[in-house]
Amino acid sequence: MPRLPRRLGYGEEATLVEHLDELRSRLFVCIGSVTAGAVIGFIFHKRLIHWLVQPLPARHHHLLTLSVGEPFLTSISVSLYAGFLLALPIILWQVWAFFLPAFDARHERLLKGFVFLASFLLVCGVVFGYFVALPAATHFLTNYDKTIYDINIRARDYIGFATKVLIAMAIVFELPIFVLGLTRMGVLTTDTLRHNRRIGYFIVACMGVALPGVDPVTTVMETIPLAVLYELSIWLSVYLDRRAREPFPAVET
Repeated sequence: MPRLPRRLGYGEEATLVEHLDELRSRLFVCIGSVTAGAVIGFIFHKRLIHWLVQPLPARHHHLLTLSVGEPFLTSISVSLYAGFLLALPIILWQVWAFFLPAFDARHERLLKGFVFLASFLLVCGVVFGYFVALPAATHFLTNYDKTIYDINIRARDYIGFATKVLIAMAIVFELPIFVLGLTRMGVLTTDTLRHNRRIGYFIVACMGVALPGVDPVTTVMETIPLAVLYELSIWLSVYLDRRAREPFPAVET
């Protein structure tokens, strides 16, 4: 019977074959979790599509399809996106468990906190995208020059747009993890972040423009949380730096 991969302890020696076997086992867990999540997503794909359609104005809730296979392929794509999002906490946990033996007890707690924070920020990003960014973008786009165009929304195009916006917001909300990781690795310092805010905000603005979004409303809605999260990242880095200077009690053996 297949077994869950065993987590090595700090400093525990293992051969290359054992490391590769552990990596293979963890990859199987990740693939299996995505597959299980996709199956669950397919079971509830009608509700998911209904959920994605809600930010549209009521007159556009019945989406248009233009080919025989489009309804099926659209439902499959929604199921795969849902499966990945459902499995992401498990994937992060597997990544954490694989790299954990290289870190001592203090960094173990830090990495564990990063995993939980990343999962929490992911959920916050999807929620913000669904209730704020997506409704604002769809309202602007479906009402732009509506007296000129006969606006019909194709299912494949809208589902792709909606999922890209939600994934983009999920990635945007992971900015604190990215910045904290760079400061913990020594690539950036808190002094650099604090004294070069203008450069940081310029980079944030460029990132907002580069994210998925064909209209200014979506771009603005993606850039505002980036700026807020960037400022939050600076203060979190300062806090962790202060904590890192505190003496760490010895671990009894």
